[in-house]
Amino acid sequence: MRLPGDEGQGRSGASVVYTIIGVAVFVLAMVFVLLKSNDTHKSGSEYLKEMQEQEEEMAEAESEEEQTQEPEKKLRAQDLDFWDMYPVEDEEEKEGLEETEAILSGEPSKPSKSTFAEKAEKERQEQKQKEQEAQEEVQNDPSKDGKHTLITNRDGTDEWVLMNPYLTKNTFDSTKMEEKAGLKRYMENGKKISYVGVDISKQTGSVNFRSLKAAGVDYVMIRVGGRGYSTGQISLDDDFKEHIEGAIAEELDIGIYFYSQAISPEEAVQEASFVIQNLEPYRAHIKYPVAIDMEFVANDEARIDGLSREDRTNVTIAFLEAVKGAGYVPMVYGDKEWLIKEVDLTKLQNYDIWLAQEADIPDYPYQYAMWQYSTKGVVNGIKGDANLNICFIGYSQR
Repeated sequence: MRLPGDEGQGRSGASVVYTIIGVAVFVLAMVFVLLKSNDTHKSGSEYLKEMQEQEEEMAEAESEEEQTQEPEKKLRAQDLDFWDMYPVEDEEEKEGLEETEAILSGEPSKPSKSTFAEKAEKERQEQKQKEQEAQEEVQNDPSKDGKHTLITNRDGTDEWVLMNPYLTKNTFDSTKMEEKAGLKRYMENGKKISYVGVDISKQTGSVNFRSLKAAGVDYVMIRVGGRGYSTGQISLDDDFKEHIEGAIAEELDIGIYFYSQAISPEEAVQEASFVIQNLEPYRAHIKYPVAIDMEFVANDEARIDGLSREDRTNVTIAFLEAVKGAGYVPMVYGDKEWLIKEVDLTKLQNYDIWLAQEADIPDYPYQYAMWQYSTKGVVNGIKGDANLNICFIGYSQR
C-alpha cells in the first residue's frame, strides 16, 4: 500500500532528466555551429585575399600596356579650321587671338607686346621723333638755326646771310656792357676795361676837347680828308688841323680815318700816301689806328658803285698795307652790311675792324675792335649830335 505524495515525486525526477538531456543537446549543437562558423570564416578571408591579388595584377598589366602605347594627341585650338575663316590684319587683334588660342589649348601664353614698358618706349620714340622734327624745323629757319645773321641791304630789304665758320667770332659778353651818362663801358670784375671815344669831322663843327676829356672821353677818331664820290678829287678835311691840335693839347689819344672812293689799288695807294703825308707832323701823337672808310652814298651814285666785291676788297687791302708800311695800325670801317656783303672778310682777317651799328648791343657775329654805337649821341664838348664809340683795345698802351 503507497503513502500519499509518492507518485508526484516520481514525475519530478523524470523532468529533471529530460531537461539535462535537452541542455546537453543544445550545447552540442552550439559547439557544432561554432566549429562550422570558424571554418567558414577562414575560407572567406582567403577568398578576399586572392581577389585583391588578382586586381593588383590586372592594374599592373594595364599600366604596362598604357606605357607601351603612344600618348593620345590632344586637340589644340589652332587645329580647328574656323580660326582661318577671317583674316587678321590688326596687330593688336592678332595678339588677342593668339592669347585666346593659348588659353584654349592649355599652353602658357606668350608675353604680350602691349606691355607697359613697350608702351612707354613707344611714347619715348614718338617724343624723340617730335623733338627731331622740331630741331629740323629750327635748322631750316635761318632766324633760329644760329648759322645765319640778319642784315639790312642799302635798299631797305632784310636778308638772312649764312655766317662764315672760319672767321673769328665775336666773344663779347653783353651782360658786361654798361652805360653811364650816355657813354658805354665794358666792365669786368667792377673795372672798366674799354675806352670811350668820339669820331669827328668838319660836319661836327666846333669841338671843346677839354669838355670832352672831362666828360670821360679817352680818344678821338679824326677825319683827315676824303675823295669826292663823283669828282674823284682828294681833299683835306676843313677842320683837320684844328681838331688834331686841339686833341693833342688836351692829351687825348688820337686815331685817324679817311673817306675813300678809290676804284683801283693804285688810287687806294694814292689816298694812303695823302694821309701819311698830312700825318707826318703829328706822327708821335697817333696812337690809335688809321682807318679806311669806304661806303656807298645814300640817294646818289658813287664812283665805287660799279666795283665788284673782289675789287672793293683789293682796294681796301692796298690802302691798309700802305698805311701799315708807314708804321701805323691799319683798320677797316664799315657797317654790318658792308663788312659782310660788300667786301671779303676772309681776306681782311689780319686787320682790325671798326663796326658801325646803332644798337644797344650789336649782332655783328665776327670779332671787332671798335664799335660806333650812335650817330646821335650827347656828350659835353660837342654841340648837337655826336658820333659815340667804344674801343676794346688799349692802343695807346701797346
